[in-house]
Order: sequence, then C-alpha cells, then structure tokens
Amino acid sequence: MKRKLIIIALGGNAIKQPGEVGTAEDQFKNVALTCEQLVKMNKLGYKLILTHGNGPQAGNLLIQQEESKMLVPPMPLDVVDAMTQGEIGYMFQNQLQNAFRKDGREIPITSVITQVLVDDKDSDFMNPSKPVGPFYTPEEAMELKEKKGYIVKEVKPGAEKSWRRVVPSPEPIGLIEAEAIKLLLENRVIVITSGGGGIPVVKQSDGQLIGVEAVVDKDKAGQKLAEVVNGDIFLVLTDVECVYLNFGKPNQKSLSEITVAEAEKYLSDGQFADGSMGPKVEACIRFVKSGGERAIITSLDKAIDALNGKTGTQIINC
Repeated sequence: MKRKLIIIALGGNAIKQPGEVGTAEDQFKNVALTCEQLVKMNKLGYKLILTHGNGPQAGNLLIQQEESKMLVPPMPLDVVDAMTQGEIGYMFQNQLQNAFRKDGREIPITSVITQVLVDDKDSDFMNPSKPVGPFYTPEEAMELKEKKGYIVKEVKPGAEKSWRRVVPSPEPIGLIEAEAIKLLLENRVIVITSGGGGIPVVKQSDGQLIGVEAVVDKDKAGQKLAEVVNGDIFLVLTDVECVYLNFGKPNQKSLSEITVAEAEKYLSDGQFADGSMGPKVEACIRFVKSGGERAIITSLDKAIDALNGKTGTQIINC
C-alpha cells in the first residue's frame, strides 16, 4: 500500500514557546520535543516533509542587525530570511536525526535553502501584514514607529502587549528549488524546506532572480510545497487544538470537521484573523481544492490524535 505523504507546517510554538526569550537552549529543547512527535508519525507509516515559521527569529535578528549597524553592516530582510532558514533548519535537522537514532533508525535528512517566487506588485508591499519579532505595549509600539520607522499593528486585541512590527507578506507563486526537493523526496530523504515561507525573490525582465524585503506566510508557502510534492495530507501545527468560531468570545465554538465551502464562508465572514488563523485556513482550502485528501489544523501535542481523526479541525472537500 502506498505510504501517504504529510506536509507538516510547524508554527512558532514548535520552536519558541510563549513566555520564553528564545535562547538557543530553549529552542533546541522545543525542537527536540517536536521531533519526537515527527518520529511517531513516521512509525505510523507516513512519509514526511517539513516546513516551519520564522517570525520570532526573523524579528529578533532584525533587532540585532539594527542595534549593531554602527559596528557591522546590517543585512536586508531577504538575507535575514535565509539566515533564519539555516538556523532553524539546522535545529530540526540535528534533533530529528537524534530522534531517529534514539529510535534505532538512520534516515537521511536535509534542509534546503529555498527561494519563493513572488510578484513585486503584490499589494502587501503597500500595506504590510506579517507580524515579526516580539509583542509590544501600545506605548512601546508608537515609540518604535516614531524613532525607528517601524510599521506596527495591533495583532492581539485585549492583551497587555498586543502590538507587533509588521513587514510585507506577498503571495507565493512557486518554489525555485522545486525540482531539487522532488529529487530528494524520491530518494527517501526527509526534507526541511521553505522555512519561514522561503526567501522571497522576483524575476526581472532578463530572467534574473533578485531578493526582496518581505516574509512570505509559511502556511501559504507550505501549500505551494504540497503542490510540488503531490502531498496527501496538509498538517498545520499551531498553538490551539482546533479552529474556533467567535474565538476568545463567550460564544466561542470549536470546529471538528468542515467542508471547503463552509471554511470559505467563515473566512469571508471575518471569523479568522489576518496574520493568524486566516492564512492557515486559506492555505488549507487551497490544498484541498487542488486535490489534497484533507487538511488538518491542530496543536503540536495533539498531532497524532488529529491524524487519527480524534481531534483538530479537519477540512475536506465535500
């Protein structure tokens, strides 16, 4: 029987938990716990390909770049994207290898520095929407806007620190390294790719690629990855067990299984926040509509139960 291929889109909580400052020690610990779950999925007979976010890491690295610019030249955001791909890819590659060895198996694993084609006329360049870096109080956010020129938005209403810096997040068009990824997968390699949504690049009139300062949404890039590898299941792991209607309100309601049509209606009704659950649901809709068996949104610790249909939000085509 053909083994099903899962495209796993790992959220920030797989790397940095709320309340942590993001030390290397903390991140390695979280990644190690995540990799234990991934090995369990593989033992159930699934093939794996991984992608991950980079919002906290890219935001922190941008701060390091800006604060040290009197000492060393700061790098543009596309280079920062590449740096975080290498950083997080190394952590997952290292800890997943260790987890498989602990399970008595040697499986080839590699990270691919991935470029993602975008349109330089994408509207998000004019109205940035992707949160990066730490949360701020309204006062801190306004100060950063005034002194550093940050574009800031409120992304978590009601919280003490509800504001974050935002950067452009254009729609992904395709993966530049698509053929290399497919070749690796065909040769039994577990691939970690499109990290942080990939490094956004645009194609010039002469066919040359050039990086642009943006961060592509990792879930939407994950859906493009799913198209490349012809995946069966798209598994989005985040910090909630399932998707909710009226999230955070007294009439909050969890969703267990919904059709694409229902998900599209909820999305158009504004049930899912931009820069948060909205892109996840949108990516899942695109995956199922393009021929995927099902898409699942759940928390990291519930991943196995969600694959078995016991929890999480399952998005199907009918």
